[in-house]
Amino acid sequence: METDCLHFKKTGYFSKIILDYLAGKEQLAPFYHYSPEIKAFKSAIENKSFSNKQRKVLVDSLNRQYKDGGIKLKKSPQVEENITALEEEGTFTVTTGHQLCLFTGPLYFIYKIVSAIKLAQTLKSTFPDKNFVPVYWMATEDHDFEEISHFQFKGEKLQWKTDQKGAVGRMNTASLDKVFNEFKELLVDYSTHGEELKSLFEKSYLQHDNLADATRFLVNELFSDYGVVVIDGDDVPLKQEFTPLVKDELLNEVSSDFVSQQSEDLAKQYKTQVNAREINLFYLTDDSRNRIVKENDTYFIHDTTLSFSEQEILQELDEYPERFSPNVLLRPIYQELILPNLAYIGGGGELAYWFQLKSTFEHFKLPVPVLLLRNSAMWLDLKQTKYLNQLNISLEQLFFDEGVLLKEWVKENAEYDLELTEEKEAASTFYDKLEEKIEKIDASLHPHLEALKTKHQKELNQLSEKIIRTERKKKATASSQINHLKTTLFPNGGLQERHDNFSTVYLSKGKNMIEILLNEFKLPTKEFLVLKD
Repeated sequence: METDCLHFKKTGYFSKIILDYLAGKEQLAPFYHYSPEIKAFKSAIENKSFSNKQRKVLVDSLNRQYKDGGIKLKKSPQVEENITALEEEGTFTVTTGHQLCLFTGPLYFIYKIVSAIKLAQTLKSTFPDKNFVPVYWMATEDHDFEEISHFQFKGEKLQWKTDQKGAVGRMNTASLDKVFNEFKELLVDYSTHGEELKSLFEKSYLQHDNLADATRFLVNELFSDYGVVVIDGDDVPLKQEFTPLVKDELLNEVSSDFVSQQSEDLAKQYKTQVNAREINLFYLTDDSRNRIVKENDTYFIHDTTLSFSEQEILQELDEYPERFSPNVLLRPIYQELILPNLAYIGGGGELAYWFQLKSTFEHFKLPVPVLLLRNSAMWLDLKQTKYLNQLNISLEQLFFDEGVLLKEWVKENAEYDLELTEEKEAASTFYDKLEEKIEKIDASLHPHLEALKTKHQKELNQLSEKIIRTERKKKATASSQINHLKTTLFPNGGLQERHDNFSTVYLSKGKNMIEILLNEFKLPTKEFLVLKD
């Protein structure tokens, strides 16, 4: 396995706000607490307060979730050790989170968790007297089913179709046998790792009753040897810890004011990621998750007939805290309240909305964790690596638009100068000399001469483009190879990691895929990793 890397800035796929954050630009400093550096964790450790009572609630909930997560779910010694360690004062978490994408969805689901493992290992080396637990936060309460209902494999979109509504973690998995059968057909040509993938899908989704249990099992199967602890926020005791903050939000609509003001300040220089609502909470039942809206003195559950007076909704909160679900802006607050957390690892879009939350954290007297951009990577198989080497394309060129890349390659590999550089310079010299003569004869002819010069330059540029197009047609093989690289490594013009499922890589690497990533990933990072067979 050969590896290479490229600064995020040179890929063209990362936003200005993220690049400025990584560069430590001063104008962004007011919107986060710690710089994305390992040395920042010394202060983060000192500032994180998490009581013994909170630790006991957390550990009890985790043990219960693993116990109730299905008969197939087994805690590895590493997971058992990490959960037990969370009761100790010197143990902290580093967290990443994601939606419950079917069979992990796109590759970066895997990259997030590997990034958390790598960070935990790095911190243990830096602070050997402390313990660091990598945590995957399951977004079980999310209700965007379309976002999580499919994955891409071998050019096919495998789609789960169901009429179920509400929080995806509670959805029944019975109808996923149809997706499994489609997946098996696509795996028919493979042996060892193909059988592993079929077994993993079957045990995860066909032997568990709901998507939360299925996803917990899947992540546990892939990452339990590394001590990854899976947590589900849809949990009554954990929600009870969150109740005082929910009450504050219901009565005072606090997050709206803080987020709106911070977003307004951020929007002066950057595009903001999400907009705050008056109340940033949902009302959650088994088959629905709807916004809570306040009008005058009444709380309405959007798109339902339910309504509550202030007294009634506070009583509802007291009796059923699990029915109150944070939206995207309050979920980080909930996370940091119930975990002894030091870092959140996310993609560019996620970190961008965390930058809108600093004042909200301050209101709830919670420290903002260290915010780290997850690792990004691209896998090249033998065919793709062969083409890249044959064409002698640089890593930076690989990220060019296909048309630009092909044009650059043709120019670099042509026998002659296709841009007619020498001829253009000769023409420029000719017009310079002619201009000297015109000045002596009649200076009023100068505009006419300039028009001729401009027209001649334009015609030479057009001729150069025609020559390049002609040469491109002659290079049909190279054109085909470049097209293969761009369409397979950048499906639909996006990054491979945002499209392809991990099973594509797993077929050739098996579980060694995770070891490869762990060996090559570094966190914090500013570089996009390319892995070549």
